[in-house]
Amino acid sequence: MNRKLTAVLLMAAAVLTNAAFTVLGSLFNYPDVLKEPVADILASFRDHQGQVTFWFAVMAVSAALFTPIAIGVGRLSTHRAMRLAVPAGIAAAVVQVIGLSRWPLLVPGFAADAASTDPATAAHGRESFDTAHFILGNVIGETLGYTFTAAWTLLVLVALHRTLAGRWFTALGAVSAILIVAGVLSPLDLPIIDTANFVGYVLWSVWAIAFAVLLLARRPRTTVTTPREAALPQARG
Repeated sequence: MNRKLTAVLLMAAAVLTNAAFTVLGSLFNYPDVLKEPVADILASFRDHQGQVTFWFAVMAVSAALFTPIAIGVGRLSTHRAMRLAVPAGIAAAVVQVIGLSRWPLLVPGFAADAASTDPATAAHGRESFDTAHFILGNVIGETLGYTFTAAWTLLVLVALHRTLAGRWFTALGAVSAILIVAGVLSPLDLPIIDTANFVGYVLWSVWAIAFAVLLLARRPRTTVTTPREAALPQARG
């Protein structure tokens, strides 16, 4: 992983995520469709199954890119925060891929069962979708995904400490991370939370693309943890 490849992956992840989100919003009314009754969600899914599964797969691929991105960015600094950022970024990739993969892998079966003429089979399909949506979607993909994505972003900002760009870069990344992690409050059904989360991801995409451009344009000064900094945890302990 070199800086150029890391920059390309950052751009690819941002572009693919936004392209998939835009198409799914137009085609499937995502994510608002998830607030509708389960039967209506699955009926809408069946109407556009091929395209919906494809674009969710694209979104999962873009989430998976977080793993090599985290590794590549991790080589920009030896700061302690960066050593935490790498596993946080990999964790963000894993939980989001798990959450998004339910759409191409599991939902087609749930949708088929929900359309069955047998009431028991149809009910089982709806219940299975509801369970998978809560566990894989809400808990793993969203709550943990928001948390790890925000954590990675903030840790990277701390590690780089304006060695790559000025205050605007730190401010943009920090604001986007805070708005993203606000999404964990989504179950409270407050409209402002969903809006904040959406704006957070838009700003994060801008930050990621800016990050990529900066990586291509300049080499950050290496940040090294000093012996005094390394000794602080033991002294406090």
